[in-house]
Amino acid sequence: MKVLLLKDAKEDDGGPDPYVRELGLHGLEATLLPVLSFEFLSLPSFSQKLLRPERYEGLVFTSPRAVQAAQLSLEKAGSAGVWEESLKEKWNAKSVYVVGSATAALVSKLGLDAEGESSGNAEKLAEYICSRIPMESLTVYQTIPHPGIRVNLNSYYSKQGVPASITFFSPSGLRYSLKHIQDLSGDSISQIKFAAIGPTTAQALANQGLPVSCTAESPTPAALAAAIRTALQPSSC
Repeated sequence: MKVLLLKDAKEDDGGPDPYVRELGLHGLEATLLPVLSFEFLSLPSFSQKLLRPERYEGLVFTSPRAVQAAQLSLEKAGSAGVWEESLKEKWNAKSVYVVGSATAALVSKLGLDAEGESSGNAEKLAEYICSRIPMESLTVYQTIPHPGIRVNLNSYYSKQGVPASITFFSPSGLRYSLKHIQDLSGDSISQIKFAAIGPTTAQALANQGLPVSCTAESPTPAALAAAIRTALQPSSC
């Protein structure tokens, strides 16, 4: 069965995207289709904050893009050397939190020891953080999504037809692609099993009046593949 994942491919090691690989192990043919492009806002301001760890109690990385923003801000400020020499150790003396395993892996490459990976979503991580330290003492950097190059859904549908399942990885991804999916799917949209990477995205689907066939128990390839495989079984209809 063919499934459509509305996300960018993993960029780090040049190997197959872990979601595509995991779904393949379940006998599902996955195609990645980027929905959003990103720009980083206020990198100079972010770098100044990273250079002054004494002003903060910790860091929260909300996505892999936020980790990329940290790397870019240090590079553009010419502070990569200072980071390696002293800054990362100063931040490691504080609390560093992440949402999900993909973000945790990238934070580790920055030389930081993170916690909160197993929380699985932002809401649970926020509860975890609030139980430990005041939120006002943290600096949180988020990337702001904006409409990028329009996803070529026409090409996908013309070549592969209506997918058995479509997975959304963010509410913004849903917002920018839903109208195109509805137009291209027509009456066949009722046949599609809509999947969400987490509860926030699932709620966004429900708010649009779409049936949520499954939600990954955690934002990982294995959890998503298992959820989609179950949703596509005839007994689940």
